[in-house]
Amino acid sequence: MPAVSTVLVTVTGADHPGITGELFAVLAAHDGQVRDVEQVVVRGQLTLSVLTHLDDDPAPLLRALQRRLSRPGQSVRTVVDPPKVPRRASSHVLLLMGRPLTAAPVHALSSRFGAHGINIDAITQVADFPVTGLEMTLTAPDAAVLQQLVAQTATEHPVDIAVQQAGLARRAKRLIVFDVDSTLITGEVIEMLAEHTGTRAEVERITAAAMRGELDFAASLTERVAMLAGLDATVLDEVAGQLQLTEGAATTIATLKQLGYRCGIVSGGFTQVAQALVDELDLDFVAANTLEIAGGRLTGRVVGDIVDRAGKAAALQRFAAAFEVPMSQTVAVGDGANDIDMLSAAGLGIAFNAKPSVAEHADTTVSVPSLEPVLLILGISRTALPAPTPAVIAPVAE
Repeated sequence: MPAVSTVLVTVTGADHPGITGELFAVLAAHDGQVRDVEQVVVRGQLTLSVLTHLDDDPAPLLRALQRRLSRPGQSVRTVVDPPKVPRRASSHVLLLMGRPLTAAPVHALSSRFGAHGINIDAITQVADFPVTGLEMTLTAPDAAVLQQLVAQTATEHPVDIAVQQAGLARRAKRLIVFDVDSTLITGEVIEMLAEHTGTRAEVERITAAAMRGELDFAASLTERVAMLAGLDATVLDEVAGQLQLTEGAATTIATLKQLGYRCGIVSGGFTQVAQALVDELDLDFVAANTLEIAGGRLTGRVVGDIVDRAGKAAALQRFAAAFEVPMSQTVAVGDGANDIDMLSAAGLGIAFNAKPSVAEHADTTVSVPSLEPVLLILGISRTALPAPTPAVIAPVAE
């Protein structure tokens, strides 16, 4: 009776075209059946493994592999009848991001995972700019323990770590909303307006306290808007023309729209300025406060209900319903205390450079001044991104 064998073949060395073809030419000549294949290239160095089944003595195959593929700078290793390891479906996907990403947090995670029976099934680099991003697929017997170990590591190292259930749900998000001030753009619109009334310092003080959650947002907005009374309404267009997008904002939104996402903004700022963002980025919806204007000047009041903490969450729910998107498939990105309800209501809440009191209500965080990591969290690698666009908003036409 002929021998029956399984052979694991691993080729390592400098990557170049033709290696895979050479390997499979040898396997084909010996009637090998392909049972599994995995290939990884890191900085031009290849590791290619093939598990093949033979109905004959493996010795001729082993000799042929060495003759054909073993050469200076390239090695071939074979294991006959390797032990069977059952394939397990990974339970979680972990994204580790740093700017820079050092070995220390990787060591901390891997050591803790090993001590608690969490297996790292695979590690892949998904970005090298603006952050270094590593994606780990994990098999974790206890999700609560996994979250605890991740939280511990995140507090000890300057990294962002996002953990999600493995499977299609991670890539099934369909609608995303961004806060505007200090999230989608780099500044605070109301402070830019207050510059024209000589009240910027006081407005900045109140804004900072409100974003920390120390003041009621609606009351603080009313107080700040009152300081704008008498301002010429043409200043709104002037400020709109000065908006600076956060790094990666245009790329992030363009990519998501290409993938079919509905994208919009939910802001405690003002519709008259936010419309510039809607037009420039081709956004699908906007919710913001409307400044009252009479006789060509601001009255120091807003029209209608104030879009506050609860109003932001309600706006997200309203937009999701309008586009028939389940809340589980929504994403919210924000930085302030008035974003907490919105972050909590979304299927995935992302705190962007937020205070700890805000971040603790989000599912994950981004702690670098770029929005591109949002794409990585959604399972979109940097290789899928379009060419970058300038981070400047054109003035609104008269």
